[in-house]
Amino acid sequence: MFDRRLLTHFDWILLLTVCLITAVGVTNLYSATASWAGPATPVYLKQIYWLLIGLVIALTVCSFDYRHLEHFAFILYGVNLLLLLVVLVAGKTSMGATRWIDFGFFNLQPSEIMKIVIIITLARYFAEKGHFFGHTLGELMIPFALLAVPVLLIIKQPDLGTAMLVVFIGLTMALLAGIRRRTAIALALLGAAGTIGGWFLLHDYQKERIRTFLNPERDPLGSGYHIIQSKIAVGSGGFLGKGFMQGTQSQLSFLPERHTDFAFSVFAEEWGFSGCLVLLLLYLFVIIWGLYIARQAADRFGMFLAGGVVAMLFWHIVVNLGMVIGLLPVVGVPLPLFSYGGTSMVTTMIGVGLLLSVRMRRFKF
Repeated sequence: MFDRRLLTHFDWILLLTVCLITAVGVTNLYSATASWAGPATPVYLKQIYWLLIGLVIALTVCSFDYRHLEHFAFILYGVNLLLLLVVLVAGKTSMGATRWIDFGFFNLQPSEIMKIVIIITLARYFAEKGHFFGHTLGELMIPFALLAVPVLLIIKQPDLGTAMLVVFIGLTMALLAGIRRRTAIALALLGAAGTIGGWFLLHDYQKERIRTFLNPERDPLGSGYHIIQSKIAVGSGGFLGKGFMQGTQSQLSFLPERHTDFAFSVFAEEWGFSGCLVLLLLYLFVIIWGLYIARQAADRFGMFLAGGVVAMLFWHIVVNLGMVIGLLPVVGVPLPLFSYGGTSMVTTMIGVGLLLSVRMRRFKF
């Protein structure tokens, strides 16, 4: 039975902030796709539908006690690994990548689900294996193995962006659990060596993205076109922007993928530095509030669960913003709650639901 006392602890602040960011995103999508003509449902309306679905999912998730997830963590992990294997064997291929399972009425992307599942799995592990002085390298072998298996399967799809995010989430949760200084140094050295060695495991198009990141002007009409147009859009916005639906890069269709990966570029051109600052402050508030929820959690599992969700949101934001302004390679990572995409919206709202669940149950009763 649902305890009515939980309603008095419902986090309206978090939910309203999330809805505010999404409302800004929907408005931005309206502007970005205003010039698109056709009988299909407009993108901004589809995003509203996904938002409503996401809200239902978030409220459903928060109505369940998050502590029950601790008992099912490894079962969820095993099921999701099986789904990732099914993708490699019989997955749906689109634009050279095999990332989906076609169920007819919808396409399931197990790599997106893995972001949530790895948070739950590592939250259980670190909740049970706490060390006062921090974990040694040997003690991190099991969680790193839990992390490595799905990452390798996701890279095989190939989906470097999602694989990178799963790694970042896992490493952040390990840091929250505590790592000894010598272990941290050893991991940094291993990471540097792995980065160098990983170059030879990348596909040609992934290597081309990195070369383009280092020098976009080497192919301004080809692989460098996206990032060059994105930086022009962001820079031309100035301090106050060009005004709603007045951005030339987006309205004249110079900016590709302006409703997904480069949605922030459209916003920056139209609203300028001042508008971007407000949006980033909203994201910063969500991150800080999420850490506050983790700190006030009633148990270690709740703390790591909330910390993992915050890590997922944080790295999505950092990677997308770094990508659109040329600080990071283009890896196809959406800006949460802002870029168009049903899968991204659902995954993010599941995370929001987990934060709400932890917040509502911060008092033991």
